[in-house]
Amino acid sequence: MKDRRKDHWLVRKDTIRKLWWLFGAILAATVAADFFVYHKAYFGIDGTFGFGAWFGFLACVLMVLFAKGLGVFLKRRDTYYDR
Repeated sequence: MKDRRKDHWLVRKDTIRKLWWLFGAILAATVAADFFVYHKAYFGIDGTFGFGAWFGFLACVLMVLFAKGLGVFLKRRDTYYDR
């Protein structure tokens, strides 16, 4: 049974959908602004279009995968502290 109180505006499905569209548009505008900015490439690849966006995304994915792998070695049983 749903609570009769009104949901907070940040948990409503229509608001979440609008926020995803808004954040997506902001990210697309940021990448599109790369057309108007001069970049001096120090390593060659850092002068490519949208380098900051795809490099940041790739770095984030690699950090998450590394953390997941590290968690395999560091996790303990549920009863570890029940001695």
